[in-house]
Amino acid sequence: MTDHIVVLGAGYAGLGAAKRAARRLRSTGARVTLVNAADRFVERVRLHQLAAGQRLPGLPLAGLLGGTGVELVVAEVTGLDLQERTVQLDGPPYTLSYDVLVYALGSAADRDTVPGVREHACPIATEGDAVRLRARLAEPGPVTVVGGGLTGIEAAAELAETRQGLRVELVCAGPVGPGLSVRGHRHVHRALGRLGVVVREHAPVAKVGPDGVLLETGDEVPARTVVWAAGFRVSPLAAASGLRTDEEGRMVVDRSLRSVSHPEVFGIGDAAAPRTPGGRSRMSCQTGLPMGLYAGDAVADLVTGREPRRARFRYVWQNVSLGRRDGLTQFTRADDSPLDVVLTGRASAAFKETITRGTVWAMRHPGPWL
Repeated sequence: MTDHIVVLGAGYAGLGAAKRAARRLRSTGARVTLVNAADRFVERVRLHQLAAGQRLPGLPLAGLLGGTGVELVVAEVTGLDLQERTVQLDGPPYTLSYDVLVYALGSAADRDTVPGVREHACPIATEGDAVRLRARLAEPGPVTVVGGGLTGIEAAAELAETRQGLRVELVCAGPVGPGLSVRGHRHVHRALGRLGVVVREHAPVAKVGPDGVLLETGDEVPARTVVWAAGFRVSPLAAASGLRTDEEGRMVVDRSLRSVSHPEVFGIGDAAAPRTPGGRSRMSCQTGLPMGLYAGDAVADLVTGREPRRARFRYVWQNVSLGRRDGLTQFTRADDSPLDVVLTGRASAAFKETITRGTVWAMRHPGPWL
């Protein structure tokens, strides 16, 4: 019998897993099918650029998968039957059977924690989100970005630099860049100030309305557009199907990235919560792509009768864009805690651009890494 590996999701983790597994299993006759809701790869780390009106290169999945033997199915996953080992889809072939499943459906914006977000705010977690936000910004008026993490910082800086004269305010429940060192914080504040971004820290949002946000203090922050960058959440599909998940709905996996409840299922990317030196993995492409490569190897080991290898992760840095000509590279310990070592300015911006382009280059060119 020919083994059938089905990978759900073609983000950094899923695409890496599919290509690595296919390369490792090329001589075995095993089939690898990659399921994704769209026919192209989305560089999530560039979505703030897309929202600001910049053009991004197209990355069709068919081109990235050329010569790999991976079959691409463009459809949305609507259900999982873990007992029958089938995946339900909203388009042809509607049902896929698998021997091994790789679950890499990623994450989306958390729209339900704060009242009014779903009705009035514009997230920036998917390509569709970024396109809708770009259209919204065509109408003049102040912008409030909610969320002091890397996504919020990058969105505020990009919008302020690209659209000169636009009033941009960044509002966050805690400090801006909570994982940064003192030097990192200092540079981010300087850069945002230079771009004219008004920063309001330690100001939790109680509600989002059609004309701005209401803070828990009772203060109102008027805005024509509210950009929501205050957290991500995963699809409820894993938990609803019976996979063991944590309190955030992320799949609980062992050291080989296999589900602790269903060992024929691997969980990777934002949708899974493997252990790292700092606890659970952070949602980021910095962990997503390595997880995908580890999972591809582990799947190949399982199919060929070997003990799946253990995944090992460590963090090295966090890269933050501050427009096109400035940035911050925060170097970290293995557990993701910040060192008092940073790279800033044009050097950091160039470094991040090199890393981002290098990731796509690795996706295009199969080799020892894919």
